[in-house]
Amino acid sequence: MLLLHGFPTSSHMFRNLIPLLADKYHVIAPDYPGYGQSGAPDHKTFTYSFAHYADIVDGLLAQKGIQR
Repeated sequence: MLLLHGFPTSSHMFRNLIPLLADKYHVIAPDYPGYGQSGAPDHKTFTYSFAHYADIVDGLLAQKGIQR
């Protein structure tokens, strides 16, 4: 199960939900770059946009071999 946080929040918002889901599901709750426990890339070299975040999530899912 993929849990995506809103803006400007982080995966920390799911801290109570993840343990409840983890018994039945493989739970992934990433932080977007610049949010939560992730580093904040320089705005001069990183595009902070919804489209770029979608590409990053797609890349994460592909790296994990998750198609659906």
